[in-house]
Amino acid sequence: MIDSHCHLADETFANDLHDVIARARDAGVARVMVILDGGNAAEADQARRIADLWPDTRFAVGVHPHQAHQFSDDPDRAAAVARDQMASTPAARAIGEIGLDYHYDFSPRDVQQAVFRAQVRLALELDRPVVIHTREADDDTITILREEGRGVLRGVLHCFTGDAALARAGLDLGFYISVAGIITFPKTTAGLRAAVRAVPLDRLLTETDSPFLAPVPYRGKRNEPAHVSRVVEALAELHGVSSRDVAQRTATNFDTLFRP
Repeated sequence: MIDSHCHLADETFANDLHDVIARARDAGVARVMVILDGGNAAEADQARRIADLWPDTRFAVGVHPHQAHQFSDDPDRAAAVARDQMASTPAARAIGEIGLDYHYDFSPRDVQQAVFRAQVRLALELDRPVVIHTREADDDTITILREEGRGVLRGVLHCFTGDAALARAGLDLGFYISVAGIITFPKTTAGLRAAVRAVPLDRLLTETDSPFLAPVPYRGKRNEPAHVSRVVEALAELHGVSSRDVAQRTATNFDTLFRP
């Protein structure tokens, strides 16, 4: 299995990182993609610990839309920060997570868009895929990916919670769709389940987004990569195939996208 999106460099894992990694490997997780907040020195330090403990770990680096306001004076500086950290992180494979978040609006929308565009251009420059965060901003997100991506950008819509239209837009861009523990929640909408069911297995990824969004039966607890098995099981049920098949095919998809 693969956890294609987790935040193991978050401080919540600092005291038991070794145990978290051991549980993941015991559960059959072969590799994880750890998302790093561009320019965050504490996360960069923890990333080095993770790489020592689990050499198969891969990393993505980017300025999240919540932090875009820090670059309001010069959005291109966000891309420069990500570029420098990519260069100093040997196992970095992607730019992310980047995108737009109009739910919280922690950063002005025009600033979010400018920072997002700058980092998409960086991804093209470095020939790296992007890891996309979009919340209540789907139309603008897809527009920017189309305009800046020039039809050759690779990437994934992470923690997919959208509808069939968003899934189709992502697939039409050549992107993958990544599913997190939300798919196990009892209140997950029929629309989301239908949208995920319509995504071909060869375009799906699995993730935890840990420490957030722990799947059933771990709701209310800290999430961790070992719990990606619940996502695999939920996708297997939706698609009418075995969990082993989902695990194998999503692992292949991960390798195809991120070229680890």
